[in-house]
Amino acid sequence: MKKKLALACTVCGSRNYTKEVGDKTRTERLEIKKYCRYCKQHTLHRETK
Repeated sequence: MKKKLALACTVCGSRNYTKEVGDKTRTERLEIKKYCRYCKQHTLHRETK
């Protein structure tokens, strides 16, 4: 079974993306550089709760 995660921009805080991940146990939150349409630039997006 896969879980859905929300990715939030670290600059403006908006939740722009969702991602499905497997059931593996992870100790760190996911961090990906993605395009934020509100900041109009590529920024770091982190997994939210």
